[in-house]
Amino acid sequence: MSEVREILPEADEAEIHRVEQWVSRLLRIGVRLSLAMVILGSIVSFIRHPKYLDDPAQLTRLTHPSASFPHTLRDVASGLAAFRGQAIVIFGLLMLIATPVLRVAVSIIAFVRAKDRSFAIITTIVLTLLLLSFVLGKAG
Repeated sequence: MSEVREILPEADEAEIHRVEQWVSRLLRIGVRLSLAMVILGSIVSFIRHPKYLDDPAQLTRLTHPSASFPHTLRDVASGLAAFRGQAIVIFGLLMLIATPVLRVAVSIIAFVRAKDRSFAIITTIVLTLLLLSFVLGKAG
């Protein structure tokens, strides 16, 4: 996280360390939670469909590119409510995607608190582009 020190040279060392720790914790927790969700979803899938373990044709149905899985946030939410393994896996992957986006949002807060207006603006633009890419990606 030494890039924070280079970007915010005038900021208090304790503040920089606190931000670095917060970002590091955020990334670790996000990755661990998403991994846990993917593992949980896989376990649920195999418990609910034990034939996946011993029947290659059944497993192919699950892993084939045309296999049905949640495509929208609404599908994921209803799948989570029904405790469906594939929805849990997709939720874990969405958490993994969201983790670095949250890191960018935390960086904006850090730059604003450090009164570094130019980096706050640049990081806000980056966050806006990230969010816009999600919206446009769904539309396309």
